[in-house]
Amino acid sequence: EVQIVESGGGLVQPGGSLRLSCVATGFEFDRYGIQWFRQAPGTQRELVAGIGSVRNIEYADSVKGRFTVSRDRYTRTVTLQMNNLNPEDTGEYFCKVVIAGIPYWGQGTRVTVSA
Repeated sequence: EVQIVESGGGLVQPGGSLRLSCVATGFEFDRYGIQWFRQAPGTQRELVAGIGSVRNIEYADSVKGRFTVSRDRYTRTVTLQMNNLNPEDTGEYFCKVVIAGIPYWGQGTRVTVSA
């Protein structure tokens, strides 16, 4: 059974940092890319960052230079390091993996950037 579990969210002041983790089990971790999405209240879910099976990486323009995504095959974890956070980064952050055309999502972790 595929399971995706995010953690690490919280409340942080503008300019602060958070480190989100996504632990993925139930499939061959090395074979699949994993993406981070976020959803602010009243908006659509948007791609934040993704890391492929061969570590090809993509970022949304809004987070380039501030966020770093990485993966660890031994802990089956995809990490999103978020620096210099601003209020526009507030939202629910989700991990997604697509296997055989089926998307699997975690339950999300909430990030709030506020003074």
